[in-house]
Amino acid sequence: MFKKLFSYLLPITIFKQKSNISQTLEVTWTDGKLVLDSKNTNYSYGSLQRILRKGLKIIGFERIETMKSILVLGVAGGSVIRTLVDEIHFKGKITGVDIDQAVIEIANAYFKLNKIPNLEIIIDDASEFVQKTKNKFDLIIIDIFQDTKMPDFLFETYFLNRICFLLNPKGFVLFNTMILNAKQKQLHLDYVKNFDPNKYKVTKFNKLEETNELILVESKL
Repeated sequence: MFKKLFSYLLPITIFKQKSNISQTLEVTWTDGKLVLDSKNTNYSYGSLQRILRKGLKIIGFERIETMKSILVLGVAGGSVIRTLVDEIHFKGKITGVDIDQAVIEIANAYFKLNKIPNLEIIIDDASEFVQKTKNKFDLIIIDIFQDTKMPDFLFETYFLNRICFLLNPKGFVLFNTMILNAKQKQLHLDYVKNFDPNKYKVTKFNKLEETNELILVESKL
């Protein structure tokens, strides 16, 4: 309790671990809340949770509550999953995929993801998981970072096409990205052009928490 109260004055790191995927993982009390950070950015329960919550709010909490299946690519500490379960009261199936076993162990220990009954966590590379799964989803949330870097496959045509294939009719894709330079900005512009406007409505929300951009894709069919 003392650490929680003192964190309103100064962040207090209570756990730190090296990760082959994310370099450094830290659990910190900040402003009375536990957050998960990598070396250079927030992974869960800080600015990241605010960004994805905005995206979910745009889709509509009531609409999400009626969905049956949600895929989360990039779990980290599970803040978006907590928003789905605790705020939206989503009762359908949530499938979370993360390549980093270490981050999932932290999520279970400090954020109790393993206590969520309608959540299945799969340790796998997201690019490989989407090729193997036979399930389809009403909402696909893409939130994959390795510290401040996004894997190249996220912007590859094969990955985009497979995500669209896994989407149920009238489904949504919520893609959290980061723009740090002109090259990344152009990459995002090219990415959006790959969607057939007759099949998908694509909306970008930029300058969220300074460097993040949300790309919201809605299936028209």
